[in-house]
This record gives sequence, C-alpha cells and structure tokens, in this order.
Amino acid sequence: MVKIVIVGGVAGGASAAARARRLDEHAEIILLQSGPDVSFASCGMPYFIGGEITDRATMAVQTPKSLHDKLNLDVRVNTRVTNIDTASKKVHASNEVTGENYEESYDHLILAVGAAPFKPPIPGIERDGLFALRNLQDMDAIVAWLDKKTKDVGGNPGDLHCVVAGAGFVGLEMVEQLLNRGTNVTLVEMLPQILGPLDVEMASYLENDLVKRGVDVITGDAIQEFKECKKDPDSSILTLKSGKVLPPAHLTILGLGVRPDTAIIKDAGIECTPRGHIQVNEYLQTSAPNVWAVGDAVEVNNPLLPGEKWPVPLAGPANRQGRMVADNIFSKGRDMRKYKGTYGTSVVRSFQLYAACVGLNEKMMQAKNLPYSCVHVHPGSHAGYFPGAKQVHLKLIFNPLDGKIYGAQAVGEDGVEKRIDVIATAIQGNMTVDDLAELELCYAPPVGSAKDVVNMAGMAAQNIVEGLVTQVEWNQLDTLANDKETVILDVRNAGEIQRMGTLASNAVNIPLDELRKRLDELDKGKHIVVSCASGQRAYYACRILRQHGFEQVDNLGGAFLTSHEVHPAAAGSSTS
Repeated sequence: MVKIVIVGGVAGGASAAARARRLDEHAEIILLQSGPDVSFASCGMPYFIGGEITDRATMAVQTPKSLHDKLNLDVRVNTRVTNIDTASKKVHASNEVTGENYEESYDHLILAVGAAPFKPPIPGIERDGLFALRNLQDMDAIVAWLDKKTKDVGGNPGDLHCVVAGAGFVGLEMVEQLLNRGTNVTLVEMLPQILGPLDVEMASYLENDLVKRGVDVITGDAIQEFKECKKDPDSSILTLKSGKVLPPAHLTILGLGVRPDTAIIKDAGIECTPRGHIQVNEYLQTSAPNVWAVGDAVEVNNPLLPGEKWPVPLAGPANRQGRMVADNIFSKGRDMRKYKGTYGTSVVRSFQLYAACVGLNEKMMQAKNLPYSCVHVHPGSHAGYFPGAKQVHLKLIFNPLDGKIYGAQAVGEDGVEKRIDVIATAIQGNMTVDDLAELELCYAPPVGSAKDVVNMAGMAAQNIVEGLVTQVEWNQLDTLANDKETVILDVRNAGEIQRMGTLASNAVNIPLDELRKRLDELDKGKHIVVSCASGQRAYYACRILRQHGFEQVDNLGGAFLTSHEVHPAAAGSSTS
C-alpha cells in the first residue's frame, strides 16, 4: 500500500489528494494543513469582505470531514510540519492546538506549501489595523475590524479611510471591495504603474477609472513608516518615501506581493532558487527522491522563453500540477506526464472593467532583448449595430519576423477574458498571428462580430509581418511632435477631434475620406506619422500614402485611444 503525505491542503495539495484517491482506493493519504481550513476559496476572500459573497459557509469549499467522507482522506488541520528528513523519508509535525509532536513516514511526499504575504521590515508594520490576506482567519479579522471601525465613527463608512499597499490583483480587488463598502481608499504602489503584469498603457485604463471613482492612486512611491495616530490610537499615520504623509488610515491592507513559504524545505536540503522557490523538473519532482512540489512555491518552465523558469502564483496551474503529480506517482510503468509550463493566463475585475493577460508583456520582451512588435486594437465586444456593445482594448505582442505570439493584454467591460482565453489557447498550440486572423469563432450580433476582436488583432499583426505597414509606438508621440522633419497626420473627422481632443497641438488634420484629394498638402520629403481614433483608418491612410509615393510613413501604434489614455494632457482635452 502506497503512503502519501501532502503538506498543504488548499489548491495544489487538495487536488493531488483527490486525484490520488481516484487512482488508488487503497492508498494511505495524509494531508497536513497548518491552518484550520482546507480547500477554501482563497480567491473569493476580497468579495466576502466587500459583501458580494454573503454566506461565510460557502468560503470553505471542503472541510476535513467532507474530504474524509467523500475521499477517505486523513486530513489533519492546525498541523505544522517542522522538519523534513528526506534520507529516512519522514516528516516531523506539530499540532498547534494540542501541542502534540510526532513523526510521519511517507513513500511519497508532496509539497504544496504555497506562498505567504510579503511583509517588509517597515517600522510599525506590526501595528493593529494592518492586515495581509492569506486565509479565512485574515478575512474574518478584516471584516471584524471594518465593522468595529464603522461603529466607532457612528455607522458611516464614508468617514473611514483605508489604504491598500500594493496594486496587484489582490490589491485592486480590495480597492474595489472597500469602495463598495463606502469607505475612502488610497492605493499606494511602488512601481510607476498599477497592475504590473500589464504594460503601462493598458494599466492606465484601470488607473484612470479608479481616479474617476474617487480613489487616491499613488504610484512610484512606497511606505516608509507606520506611526500611531495620537487622536485615534487604532489608526495609523503612513509616511511615504517621497515624504508625503497620508491622512490617518483606519485600515491598511498589505498587498505587497508574496514569498514562497519554504524555510523548512531549504533546511531539508531540497534545492530552491535564491528567492526561495522550490526547483522541480518537468515531472514536478524535487531534488530529493520521492518528493514532489506544486503550486505557488515552485518555479516552473516558462514555455515562451525556452530554458528559463518563473514562479507564477495562480490557482489554475496549482490545481493542474497537483493532479499531474498524483498521475505520475501512480504511472505504473507508463510514461510520466510532463508539465509543459505556465503561461500566466489571468484576469481581474475592477468595478466595471476587466483586465486580462497571458504570456510575456512588453517590459519582459525589452529585458530579454528579443525582437518584437505590438499592435493595439479597440473594437466593440459585439456587433456595433446591436445595443450594448462595449469597447475592448487589446494589445498583442508578437515576433515581427515569423508571427510567433508572445503575449496579449486586454481591458474592457465585456468579452475581455474570452479573447485572452482564445489567444492563450493559440499560444499553447504554437499558432501564429496568421492563425489568429483565420480563426473561426462564434458570431451572433449580441455576443460578437463577424470579424472578432481576436481576428482583428491577428490581421493588424499580419500587416506588420507582411510589411504592408510600419509603425511607431504611442510613447514616441511627444518626441515626434517636436521633430521639425515629422508631420503628425490626424485622419479623424473634425467633429471627433472637437469631441475627443487633439492628438498633438501641431497635428495636421485631413479626414481619411478627403485624403486622396488633398495629398498635395503633404510633403513627401517629411516623415509622416498617421493616427486616427483606434488605428484602423490610420492603416488605410498609410496604404494610400505609400502607394502615392510617400516613402516615410508610419502608423501610430495604439492611435489616439491609447496615447490619450496614458497622457491625456498631451492629447488635448475634450470640448464637449
């Protein structure tokens, strides 16, 4: 009889245990979990805090009893593993409630220890009212604290000020939910933008929306110190490294990232990276015999950068890894399954907007010095003539030489994750931008267009690969507008410019429909950069100009809708 000990009982650990039981009814499976809950809905915790999820019982997807009854698992909660002896194949465990210490042998050990919230050594970070969010106990403590502070201010949450430190996925979810509770929110992010997996121009759509909703968004700054507020000792005064002092915070959420919870694993001699992530091979085996690892604490292959690895703390990959390890333990002479790697497909909701991404972003491409190009498209989520269409802002990153897809990002109110899921599937299937242009996708007026958003992104990229158009990027606009040898040509209609704003103060406006008749107004010796609202008409204009003898013609990547979102002042202001 095989004996499997699993350390960690949330996503990866619980999946490994469930799959192992289905493969072997007679295996002894022991699951050790440091906290009181197993298989809980960690991704749903911000939504319970904000009140969108109202039933606390639903947050515990499984319980030790349900896992025992359904799967005959020996689940031991409140049990912390204190030592791993890979030579004798034993773990040393301690029950943190009873104080009992004991050893447990194993035939196979699965490490699903996860990652812990990062708490840097900032003075005052241990004060009351400062919370990280890792488990249901943290969630309950935040709800209790908010209820208490709301009562303290006479029941009006509008008198509360909350600070969220860190603008990643969890940070943005907490901003949304704290605002939903009626509190005032300040968001502080050390990076120069929110939501690091997105590139700056894509993250700007969310950042600008937060500002419009009253969130004080501070980027490029970090917390230097937490101090007691003399008027309200429960509140904290936050000083930033820039010297800025925030209003007293009744609650602070520490969303400063996570670190792998691997101290005992490194002590056991199991190979880890300098940052503490467990090193595994393609079968998810560690350096120790019969020891496997899954989830947030492991570093896995990056399929888009052969030979390189990266940590990707997402629930989906953790669940799949857990299942795969169980399959490999019980392979019984069959070839073991290889974990191909993690692509980082993810999505977050921020009020009405959704932001999704997959693969490499532009910052990563630049860091690796890889050849790449980008296209931005801004079509509707479904047919424009059908009511309710919402604009989708999609960025596609690809190799301009062979059309290989490196990554994609999208922001919008509807249909965002659907498009990223399609592109994620295309990436995993080694498809190119040509394939995206030709994909046959569902179409009906309420849900899509005959030429889907994904098709349009593929076609735009195809034009670059085939040399039909060249482009300059949106972030070059300011420099180009000040270049005497460059003409910024805006092919929008005059009414659009009046309503939306100008592209640049010295831009020349010739609407696309008039361009063929007014070619003599342009100097063929100048560099002409063409833009419209979304990029489509500018592409048409580039083709017209190229075929009429204009040799230095570029499309402005992202067009007005991208450049204006990042630098609204530079793009002018609306007069409507």
